[in-house]
This record gives sequence, structure tokens and C-alpha cells, in this order.
Amino acid sequence: MRHIPYASLRAFEAALRHESFARAATELNLTAAGVSQHVKIVENWLGVALFTRHARGVTATAAGREFGAAVTSGLGQIESAAQKLAGTRHDRPVSIACIASVATRWLIPRLPKFREEHPDIRINIVYALDAKTPEAASVDLLIRHGIQPSANSTALLSGETRPTCSAEYRRRHGPIETPAKLLDLELLHDETPASWARWFADTGIGTPLRPGPVFADFSLMIGSIVGSQGIGLCPGALIVEELANGTLVTLFESPLDTDKFYWLIEADHLSRQAETLRDWLVAESCRSQSGHHS
Repeated sequence: MRHIPYASLRAFEAALRHESFARAATELNLTAAGVSQHVKIVENWLGVALFTRHARGVTATAAGREFGAAVTSGLGQIESAAQKLAGTRHDRPVSIACIASVATRWLIPRLPKFREEHPDIRINIVYALDAKTPEAASVDLLIRHGIQPSANSTALLSGETRPTCSAEYRRRHGPIETPAKLLDLELLHDETPASWARWFADTGIGTPLRPGPVFADFSLMIGSIVGSQGIGLCPGALIVEELANGTLVTLFESPLDTDKFYWLIEADHLSRQAETLRDWLVAESCRSQSGHHS
């Protein structure tokens, strides 16, 4: 048997339901002649007359009514399945992959506010790991650190870092008045000592650094800094609260990584809910940078 003329079945079903080519044409935004042509295609495919044509219109044949019942049932099941899937997509959580430091120090503290404003939107947060795109992480949105990764990205927060320690550490080891003084203190490293080496080079100091603890990421290193165990290059955007209340202090204003940001990258074809979260995060980042905290 030849391939089923799926495109013509909807026209046949509408014509059968209305028992009128003209009314079916109005429903489907076609012409009566177009509906008639679709019905003829189905009849030719079946080799059976589905309607009797007469001066006053058309009347379904017994074969037409029998076949029509099957078509109506089939199309109804397809529509029901489509609505179920559409409903599932509508209700599915918005997924966002995030590096740990941004998740714990910026995103998660703000989520209660988002939930208050949008209680119907559920959110799943996962580790970004090494994903460079939302598609690689199988999520709607991705927050990652570095230089601008793509045109489809928005800078959420500055990635600038500065030498930072706890107020208690400065009290115990101060005064710390020159960059050279840092060479005698405990320097903490985020991933590698390379960042400190670059910071000292920018200040004109090329002396080899003393070995210090190396942490896998900033979310681990900040615990040691708050615990007064040493000095680290900290992104100011992620320690706003500690700087404001005096728990942490910036020792020198000379920044590193001025070209880096925490970027929000969006997948193609976002759902309405994902677009809502995206827009909210961008607005929240503007509030953060203007000094208004949640």
C-alpha cells in the first residue's frame, strides 16, 4: 500500500464532521475546492468513495463514516498526546548549570526572592563542571567564568580579583603596606599559583613565590581566607557582603583579570520560564553592581 496521505486526512475528517466541504474549508482556512481535492486524494488512495456528491452538497457514504470514525479517533489520540507533551514541557523545571563559587555565593542566596516572585517556576541547579555551552551541560542556562565565550552571552558579574584577607589576618600580620610585604605571608592559590605570579608581575615584582596551598576553586579557597589562614586573590563581586561588614578586607586596589566576567549563556529556543529566569538574573546582576543587595 502506498504511503498514507496524512496531509489530506485532516481535511477529510473536517468534511465528515461538518458533512460540508464549505464549512470544513472555513475551519481549516482553505477553499471548498481545496477540501474537495484533499478528499479526492484520500478516496483515490483507498479506492473507495467516501462521499456522495449532489446538488445540495455531500453526504458521507457507509465506508466514509466507518473510515472517518477511525481517522477521528487517531487524530484525537495524536492531539491528546501532543497536549500531554506540551504540558510536560510547560511544567518542566528550568535547568541552570553554574560554577560552584557563583552558585553558593551569589545565585543560591537570591533564589528565595525569585521563588517569591515566580512561585510557578521550578529550578534545577547542577554543576557546570567543564561545560562550555548549555547544550554540553544539557541545561537551559549556563554560568561560567572567563573572557566572553560567545555572542549569545551576557556579563553578569565582574571577574576582577584583588589581594584579600580577613580583618583578623591583617591585624595579626600587619601592617601590610606594600606588595613586597605579601612575599613573606601565606598566599593562597585558586587552581594554580599563576594568578599571583601575574599580579606580582603587574606590580613590578618578579621574585619566585613561596609555595602555598592550592585550592581546586574559589569556593574552597574562600573558606581558608575567612578562617584567617592566608591571603587570596578574590573576585570582589562574590564577597560583597564580607567586604561590607568588614569580615574581609582588600589590601591593594590593583586588580587582576579585568577582562574576565561571570557570563550567563543561554541555549537556543528557551521556554517562557527559562526566559523569565534569564531576565531576572540579568536584572539582579545590575542590582548587585549598583550596590542594592537582596
